Amino acid sequence: MSVVPELEVKPLAPPEPQLDGDHERMAHIVLEGFQPDEGDYVPAGPSVVEGIVNGTPVRALCGKVWVPGRDPQKYPLCPTCKEIAGHLGWSVPSS
Repeated sequence: MSVVPELEVKPLAPPEPQLDGDHERMAHIVLEGFQPDEGDYVPAGPSVVEGIVNGTPVRALCGKVWVPGRDPQKYPLCPTCKEIAGHLGWSVPSS
């Protein structure tokens, strides 16, 4: 006869709140591509200019996907994008 060890059951964590309303009022950082030390430029997805001109959705570092169309200088920088960019060693504005 085998004995089954007692299992601890933990409740699932609540889903992250949807901040769509807040994210609409923030500027985001989009990684359009990169150039390795040696080699050609590698696109990472649609550029912001392509998004504006063609209506193509872009993806921010924080994961937000949208079609750009507003002046980002009128909005505060998304704290999640800023944190990710900082961890990548990128220079980010202080405000």
